[in-house]
Amino acid sequence: MSNQSSLSLAELNYRIAILQDNIRQLVEQAAGASGGQNEERIAARIDQQNEELEKLTRRATPCQKNRFRVMQP
Repeated sequence: MSNQSSLSLAELNYRIAILQDNIRQLVEQAAGASGGQNEERIAARIDQQNEELEKLTRRATPCQKNRFRVMQP
């Protein structure tokens, strides 16, 4: 993903949703996969998607906290 340092909270949440859907689809593929190479390839892709999801989630969490602080009276 490109230049994530300038992403808004909405953009972060959108990318998080995409990654969550990708992971769900990969898990479904893994359940139906047979053969060591397919399973290894899917497992590697799930790991990569999970790493990216963790990065974006860590970035979104402080933004969400700050957003709620600003909105409180």
